[in-house]
Amino acid sequence: MNQIDLNGRVAVITGGARGIGYAAAQRMLASGARVALWDVDGERLNEARARLAEHGAVSVHALDLVDEAAVGEATRATVAAHGKLDILVNNAGITGGNGPLWQLEPAVWRRVVEVNLIAPYLTCRAVVPEMLKTGWGRIVNIASIAGKEGNPNASHYSSSKAGLIGLTKSLAKELATSNILVNCVTPAAAKTEIFDQMKQEHIDYMLSRIPMNRFLQVEEAAALIAWLSSDDCAFSTGATFDLSGGRATY
Repeated sequence: MNQIDLNGRVAVITGGARGIGYAAAQRMLASGARVALWDVDGERLNEARARLAEHGAVSVHALDLVDEAAVGEATRATVAAHGKLDILVNNAGITGGNGPLWQLEPAVWRRVVEVNLIAPYLTCRAVVPEMLKTGWGRIVNIASIAGKEGNPNASHYSSSKAGLIGLTKSLAKELATSNILVNCVTPAAAKTEIFDQMKQEHIDYMLSRIPMNRFLQVEEAAALIAWLSSDDCAFSTGATFDLSGGRATY
């Protein structure tokens, strides 16, 4: 594993109790960062903290990320626990199941957009002022190749991730002279628990679209996230970094 220097940095990772978020926490701790995990699942958060604590300083904060007040409280609690806040990884997301647009219930469609797009807006809104205080920050938004291409039977998910790419580009321009860089990652599918929300035919479709003929490994995502969170990433902002196994060609 290549060494990425995150010594002294404090990172918030949403959806950090499992999957890509948990792998990112492992990689950041190995790189010297302190980590705050924000997740809706309190039980899984405590399990994650127990496993990660031997590798570095970890705090956990259970909250619904679409709750503005809860996000504000988690921000204050994180700063109280670690003294500052340098890195935000907006990783939490849901798929909302699969189906043609006209068969998806409005409540499900809205919930996917709330978790995948409104929540990152709320976390950025709460965290950016803390980064401005110190004059340094890195925000990494985990979007999806679906946000670039639009997967069939996933209009809600594809739309939410396309919106997150747009949010990334807009916020990056607003912060371009503040030493706070905002980038996003557009992975192809990684075989995590999110697959439990999908139909098998949709999983098969996603695999068929990847020229490398395998799913993304969460450790591969964590490596890119860690680099984007470091000082080594110094002149990329508002960018979209593909992790698609050759699927993205633009």
